[in-house]
Amino acid sequence: MSEQDPQDPQRPEPAPDPAAPPSAGKPPARAARGGSRPVSGSRSSGSRSSGSGSSGSGSSGSRSGQDRRPVRDGGARRDGGARGEPRGAGPRGGQPGAAGRAERPAREGQARRSTRPRRVEPPLPEDVTGRELDRAVRAELTSLAAMNADIVARHLVMAARLVDEDAETAYQHAAAAAARAGRVGAVREAAGITAYRSGHYAEALSELRTARRITGDTSYLPLMADCERGLGRPERALEMAASPEVSGLDAATRVELLMVVSGARRDMGQLDAAVVALQGPALRPSLRAPWSARLFYAYADALLAAGRREEAVEWFEHAADADAQDETDADVRLAELAGVTFLSSDDDEQDGDQDT
Repeated sequence: MSEQDPQDPQRPEPAPDPAAPPSAGKPPARAARGGSRPVSGSRSSGSRSSGSGSSGSGSSGSRSGQDRRPVRDGGARRDGGARGEPRGAGPRGGQPGAAGRAERPAREGQARRSTRPRRVEPPLPEDVTGRELDRAVRAELTSLAAMNADIVARHLVMAARLVDEDAETAYQHAAAAAARAGRVGAVREAAGITAYRSGHYAEALSELRTARRITGDTSYLPLMADCERGLGRPERALEMAASPEVSGLDAATRVELLMVVSGARRDMGQLDAAVVALQGPALRPSLRAPWSARLFYAYADALLAAGRREEAVEWFEHAADADAQDETDADVRLAELAGVTFLSSDDDEQDGDQDT
């Protein structure tokens, strides 16, 4: 009997191996800590999520006109070689030699990759066209196929639209954009910022590192350092703040980094050092820079944590005076320090029920 031709087109193809491992391409695991950790200087430890002053949140950071506020590389691991069985496994029927090649499609790896589930993307409203995106960011998408570029642009618009009211959904939009355009710096930046805002610090750190490699932009340092804080690594935040790259930062970004450093010192229990970290030329009550209200607030909060209550009250007053954009709750903190108690909405409802 002649040996079966391994390339015989009538020979049935084998069924996929059920022992094959789960496919790659899944989104990176989220950080263990949930909820958003504000940058030092936010309402809970300084000002509202500080971002990086001129480098704050939004789908595309400074490129989309949004503030950047202080993920591991979002690309999925691609396994090479055959899966589900050891290399050199023999054919069915015990036939030796080249007959083993007939047991798998010639392009098995490619066939299996085509069956991997695609990332589930959040829905895009019909009224979002992508033309709302900043022109500079849109220009970065010209390297993509036209249809893909439109979808990426729409996801970025939704990320910018939702980042302040629903940071988690904003992150899902930005992550969907990054899955489609992983080599575009503005897209990776958006994924990093929204991951940070939604509390996914590991992903944010990785995405921002990738964005920095692509763009060469060092203004992500405050966000990256604060991600290290969010991951429970304040020492790494301090190392990052001492890197040579800091010398190239503008004044606004340096102030944001100072607030992160102060927060890291507080994380380590170094309360006096946290106060000293914020002292400098920018800490002048008469100064009215974009970062002044948040810097004054962070300084007041650090003073209070260090037990210097009278000085803290003074600087909360300076923060309130400088806060024309309502970035902080300095007025509330002053009232609390004066002994004023605020009723929550639940308390108001309970009082209303008792009255009826």
